[in-house]
Amino acid sequence: MASMAVKVWVVLMALVVCAGVGLGGADDDGGVAAGGGRIGLSSPPNYHGALAKSILFFEGQRSGSLPANHRVKWRGDSALNDGQAENVNLTGGYYDAGDNVKFGFPMAFSVTLLGWSAVEFRDEVAVAGQLRYLRSAVRWGADFLLRAHTSPTTLYTQVGDGNADHQCWERPEDMDTPRTLYKITESSPGSEAAGEAAAALAAAYLVFRDDRDKSFATQLLAASRSLFDFANNYTGSYQLSCPFYCSYSGYQDELQWAAAWLYRATRDSKYLDFLQNNQGGSSNMFSWDNKYPGAQMLATQEYLAGRTELESYKRGLDSYVCAVMPNSGNTQIRTTPGGLLFTSDSVNMQYTTTAALLLSIYSKTLSSSGTGADTVQCSGASFSPDQISSFAASQVDYILGDNPMGMSYMAGYSSKFPRRIHHRGSSIPSIKALPRKVTCNEGFSSWFPTSNPNPNVHVGAIVGGPDGNDQFPDNRGDSTHSEPATYINAAFVGACAAALGQNQLQGPMGDIASVISSN
Repeated sequence: MASMAVKVWVVLMALVVCAGVGLGGADDDGGVAAGGGRIGLSSPPNYHGALAKSILFFEGQRSGSLPANHRVKWRGDSALNDGQAENVNLTGGYYDAGDNVKFGFPMAFSVTLLGWSAVEFRDEVAVAGQLRYLRSAVRWGADFLLRAHTSPTTLYTQVGDGNADHQCWERPEDMDTPRTLYKITESSPGSEAAGEAAAALAAAYLVFRDDRDKSFATQLLAASRSLFDFANNYTGSYQLSCPFYCSYSGYQDELQWAAAWLYRATRDSKYLDFLQNNQGGSSNMFSWDNKYPGAQMLATQEYLAGRTELESYKRGLDSYVCAVMPNSGNTQIRTTPGGLLFTSDSVNMQYTTTAALLLSIYSKTLSSSGTGADTVQCSGASFSPDQISSFAASQVDYILGDNPMGMSYMAGYSSKFPRRIHHRGSSIPSIKALPRKVTCNEGFSSWFPTSNPNPNVHVGAIVGGPDGNDQFPDNRGDSTHSEPATYINAAFVGACAAALGQNQLQGPMGDIASVISSN
């Protein structure tokens, strides 16, 4: 009878969740209590809805000519002449954050993470009905990177004048700031940017290689190989020539990262040899600048599959895990009183989401390795795959509302979320609602300083996050806490998919159409 009671309880709770969980609109609370705590174990966040919205965000960041099936209705075509100054087509791609510049280095990192999420958590994303949208997000960025690699030793790395852009508050559709072009060449190299682009296209290749039409995948892999050779044969730091998003960690991490991706994509011993001959490097953060933990994750997967010569990469990855896991004895990254990993007061969520992604992938890898070595040993504790994945999921849950502010840090998710995000297009009425030009100065005088909520909810946008005491002012002028960025969301996609896979009581996703039509 006890067993039957448990079964009945599970079925009833599943029905409750199925009835209450849907993607809904901007007021869908996703099963998170207004006060911030969980309603109960039977009512986790709506991971289906959060995953869908986190991918939808990328459509709101698109540059170029938007397709007929574009779902973010407040956006329009923009930057249709990018590249004309040098007779190249540099349209498309993604605006980086709340501005209107295309920064190739972090854009490529975002594409790599999106591709990784599609590869590692394909089943979870597919079950949520989001695989075609995730593939589309990967392709939109990969297409731009292909166009930007115009010769074996040329990669365009930025479109737009960052200084001029940051002095204006304009919708991308009205943008009239200079579309200055920046590139790396054999005489002015940037191994970090070329290496990251190589990684992005290799990851994209893994997403598309099984398509019936092989031509796109073939193009991706050829360009990835070319970019790796460019990065490795003409070594030089992007730090010497970059205007924005300069590298501070050097280029060795990007070369490891790119080689690891290319080895996974090709099984070519050239890339395995590179990993063997260029070991070393460590970090307690994984970001658009520092790829050591990511490269170590990929190499560790190879090590656990039998490539014992890559053992040092696993040691490096374990050190990263010990640095971010609370109470490890080696903890270097603190958590806020509410439980959020807190690396920096400037755009902290970028480090939180990348940590959640890496921990989720490592937990999955350890669980399925079959080696018997499925725990991470730190000086003061050991962590099982379940403990690692649970901590990763706690970071996802914090972002979705399980926090002292009782709010989601994803726009459009739950009834309480950031309403004044630092984002030009979101904060000015849509060109479809206000079909006249909004000038640079008008944007700053009329739309930037107002305390009114943004007229366009940028559904899915995850902001920089709260301060170290879990406080969030929701102030458009506070870019370090209120600005979204592609690389925050790109890492969240995989982490959220992993959390979805762990949860057994998720209901159907619901209809996204109501969310899109209302924005």
